[in-house]
Amino acid sequence: MAGLSACGLVSLNHVEVVSNHANEKDAEKQFQQPDEEDHFDYSERGQWLRAALLGANDGLVSVASLLMGVGAVKTDVKAMLLAGFAGSVAGASSMAIGEFVSVYTQYEVEVAQMKRETRVLEEGMKRTQRWE
Repeated sequence: MAGLSACGLVSLNHVEVVSNHANEKDAEKQFQQPDEEDHFDYSERGQWLRAALLGANDGLVSVASLLMGVGAVKTDVKAMLLAGFAGSVAGASSMAIGEFVSVYTQYEVEVAQMKRETRVLEEGMKRTQRWE
């Protein structure tokens, strides 16, 4: 007849079944869902990284193009420095205003969506109250 082995498993042919509990626990951890506090959405980080890289690239290319144009016409160092500084300030201002408009527009879209969802939920509550 089958007996109980030292590790608590029943052997049908009188052979002890050895279980490696450490490997079982590791396997369980591998297939468990990540906790919410351990879970991080990398797409959020990717958005600002993408914006920073594209902004830096755009700023460098536009200022370099401006300096090449000024350098082709005038070889004066003061004119080059002034044009580079003016181009940097103008580019930074333009990007800051563009980012502000973009973020504010996204905010307005999200607020409008929340208002629509609230209105739909309120209408649904009124309908269910009429039926009761």
